[in-house]
Amino acid sequence: MDRPPLNAAALRRALVRDGSLYREVDVVQRTGSTNSDLVARGAAGTAGEGTVLVAEEQTAGKGRLDRRWSAPARSGLFFSVLLRPAEVPVARWGWLPLLTGVAVASGLARAAGVDTALKWPNDLLVTVEGEERKAGGILAERAGEDGVVVGVGINVTLRADELPVPQAGSLALAGAVGTDRDPLLRAVLRALEEWYGRWRAAGGDPAACGLQEAYAAGCATLGRVVRAELPGDRAIVGEAVAVDGDGRLVIATEAGVREPVGAGDIVHLRPA
Repeated sequence: MDRPPLNAAALRRALVRDGSLYREVDVVQRTGSTNSDLVARGAAGTAGEGTVLVAEEQTAGKGRLDRRWSAPARSGLFFSVLLRPAEVPVARWGWLPLLTGVAVASGLARAAGVDTALKWPNDLLVTVEGEERKAGGILAERAGEDGVVVGVGINVTLRADELPVPQAGSLALAGAVGTDRDPLLRAVLRALEEWYGRWRAAGGDPAACGLQEAYAAGCATLGRVVRAELPGDRAIVGEAVAVDGDGRLVIATEAGVREPVGAGDIVHLRPA
């Protein structure tokens, strides 16, 4: 079979164990959005921390800025995780999507053998025929007062004729040595568990747990000239020089101003 289904029982055996972050791993054949489903369960108190919801197909997958994410059934990894970081001040929760990006990139590098990079605030980039392409994305949403759902979408086996837009890519098109989704998902979730544990133990301090350094090392946006398209139809052009302690992208403009950007759409204008 070209795209075999995930083995839910094997995933549970590998991930749900004493002392693990993961308490429940559910695989559904089809849903609108794993994020929407898990946010509703988290807000209602019917799902605990470490609940993972995976869909073989999403019909209304969500990206940043209300964009839609679509892909053929079983062609990628579409999943969400409920986290309740009680030990971390809410002001530091903005690091969770960046943390997830670091975990996804490291897990995929290990299991798929693909060089991956992060575009701030959290697109996953791969190289296809010498060109930078988006192969995945991350979206974090609040779930009630004490929860955050982190959703991940990764194109795994999409062929060129299946890409939703020409700028998209997939692990297969990037030359992945492995596209079996079971080990890929296990590797990503284990990396997420490791980074989340380090970050939580440090009280969410991104420098103390090494997260800020790791994100900067894997971020393809830093060192490039970018255009930040901001709320209110405002835009900034300059060099992306740092990710600060709040997870914001710092842009140095030609006027000599360093402006931190906390939300917006970033366009890479030219390579570093």
